[in-house]
Amino acid sequence: MSMKQYAYPGFGEAHQKSHRFSSAVRTGDFIHCAGQGGFHDSKGNERPDLTDAAQINQAFKNIDTALRYADGAGWSQVYRVNSFHISLDDEAIEIMDRKFKEWMPDNYPTWTVLQVCRLGDPRMRVEIEVSAFDPVGGRREGGVVIGST
Repeated sequence: MSMKQYAYPGFGEAHQKSHRFSSAVRTGDFIHCAGQGGFHDSKGNERPDLTDAAQINQAFKNIDTALRYADGAGWSQVYRVNSFHISLDDEAIEIMDRKFKEWMPDNYPTWTVLQVCRLGDPRMRVEIEVSAFDPVGGRREGGVVIGST
């Protein structure tokens, strides 16, 4: 089995160079997506609206970008979600619930949700990481191959 590392164009590539991490890593049929925030869009443009709701919405879009760039089908294949919130109140849970219904109407992944005191950048209000199962993807050329068996 090989491992491929992916950094989607824009924000993903910039952070792979500056901080040495990938947007997503594929190992066989599994895609592991790095935590995605929501104060930047997938191209690296900073969001003018830094509310929790806006950041959660953008983080879901950024995750979809990372999964698809690793040749996945997006949120429909997600089986695990970990979300980290600066403010974990009823509103944040409600927003996450709405986004789950919007992005995964027929999917019920596991979900671990935590309140934390700080994320990777002081402007971040939320960071979401996911794992996905994709038995038919991974055939596209791309990414950096790390090893094979």
